[in-house]
Amino acid sequence: MSRDTVRDILCESRNGKRLSRDQAMTLYTQAELHDLAQAAKAVRHRLHPDSVVTYVVDRNINYSNICVCGCRFCAFYRAPGQKGGYVLDSLELTTKIREAMALGATQILLQGSHHPDLNIDFYIQMLTAISDQFPDLHVHGFSPPEIMHIASVSGLSPSQVLDRLIAAGLASIPGGGAEILVDRIRQEIAPNKCSAREWLDVMGLAHNKGLLTTATMMFGHVETLEDRVDHLLAVREQQDRSRGFTAFIPWTFQPDNTALSARKATSIEYLRLLALSRLVLDNVPNLQVSWVTMGAKIGQLGLFFGANDFGSTMIEENVVAASGVSFRMSQEQIQRVIKRAGFEPKQRRMNYSLISYETKS
Repeated sequence: MSRDTVRDILCESRNGKRLSRDQAMTLYTQAELHDLAQAAKAVRHRLHPDSVVTYVVDRNINYSNICVCGCRFCAFYRAPGQKGGYVLDSLELTTKIREAMALGATQILLQGSHHPDLNIDFYIQMLTAISDQFPDLHVHGFSPPEIMHIASVSGLSPSQVLDRLIAAGLASIPGGGAEILVDRIRQEIAPNKCSAREWLDVMGLAHNKGLLTTATMMFGHVETLEDRVDHLLAVREQQDRSRGFTAFIPWTFQPDNTALSARKATSIEYLRLLALSRLVLDNVPNLQVSWVTMGAKIGQLGLFFGANDFGSTMIEENVVAASGVSFRMSQEQIQRVIKRAGFEPKQRRMNYSLISYETKS
């Protein structure tokens, strides 16, 4: 395809015209990186004309690592009966929450595993205890695969599970477990996890019940470039239907200590996908960098490739760390990185409303 055609597609996208699958593939495979970044930056500015970059202070609490799913990309889980498996007790859980709140956390990211013996009663008790002790804390928890697993173990429908979790205090749902929303890929890397359609349907149910959610992509393993584009289109189509995704967060697969052999995606590959995401996802308001997998400098650079959000302080993070990647940043460090890129850091809540505070040098 000619450079003029690529330039025309970039111009149309920058001005708000929706990309087709073929156009998205053309930009992904043929656009110059600088041109792709400039278009994504323009879209970001159109959606967020101020110079603010947001972030959230939270803690990722993994309530259990005992899992029957056996995903090939996961270095964190332990099979039932395997050494190192755990389920947090109530004291451990509340201690982690108190520590996080002392550091300014406004929410917790509560995620676990496909534990074979924990039914809906366990999750209701956990949420109720959190709500009783920390009534102002926002609980962002339980990805669609967890919802599907809880439904299966409990003999309930996903809708019934969501209703009971919401009543017990669940406030929003993270986008985990999406990996690549193409069933051929899911069967290869996570055959025991919910299907792409089920992931999307749970998100639709949650949105229709008033819950906001995020959407994610884990890329750089066995998928093709076409699969990545199809993932973006699946998220866009679901957002057209239910309008509940607040943000999209792509990150690169970390292969160390996993059963899935792959080379690590490069920073250029990450930034290219980040920019394409901003152009394709015209109905998802926020794009988040993944400094947890890419590090602070690439996260900072991502702010010039369409991203407007720096994600979480990640007071605790275990899943990526299990693969040997362990970047850490305090709230002050995140603020400093954002300011050095020429933006104004602002702490936010899950729904992207801002929290007033004094920024630190």
